[in-house]
Amino acid sequence: MKYVIFDFDGTLADSNHLFMKAWNLYADQYHYDRVTEEDLVTSRNLTIHERAKKYRFPMHKLPIILPKVYRYFKEHIDEVQLFEGISEMLNSIQQAGYTIVIISSNAKENIELLLKQQKVHVVSQVLTSSRLFGKDTVIKKFMKQQKLTQDDVLYVGDEIRDIIACNKVGVPFVWVSWGLDGYELIEKENPSYVVHSPKELSELLAKR
Repeated sequence: MKYVIFDFDGTLADSNHLFMKAWNLYADQYHYDRVTEEDLVTSRNLTIHERAKKYRFPMHKLPIILPKVYRYFKEHIDEVQLFEGISEMLNSIQQAGYTIVIISSNAKENIELLLKQQKVHVVSQVLTSSRLFGKDTVIKKFMKQQKLTQDDVLYVGDEIRDIIACNKVGVPFVWVSWGLDGYELIEKENPSYVVHSPKELSELLAKR
């Protein structure tokens, strides 16, 4: 294995609270329900579409709302930190000889800005999907460009849409338990590995 691909929000960046603020900011304008931190916990095992139904979110307006959310993210990026232990984990993975890539739905500018802010210099490439459910296309294109097989790549993420994207292209998936989605939701898609801390992920990769 040569490449470790990371999701960003909820996997590397502790940003759920900021997305919650952005969600609530536009709730009245687009006529959906606000959420609380308790809601984030109780809805961990709901799919995106189930959450949208529960909070009356208009999924057909996602292409309009999402850019506003990412703009809010950029304007308040000082409120975002990497999860504890992430920087050390990334350094250890890079030192072990892996190439680190990020594939996210967040804006590339936002990701690169936060990495710079957090003094993370070991990420070789940041790729983004313009569609919330389009990561499989980005992964497939990246693998083709780099002439990689499924055995060359491992994807690390926290959401059901991440593992579904990986299953579509046959890439093994590591689910991290500290992110947005709960294991009850994830286990249906059979993740290759489950880890509960950045240190545990480092130890997993050291054995491969």
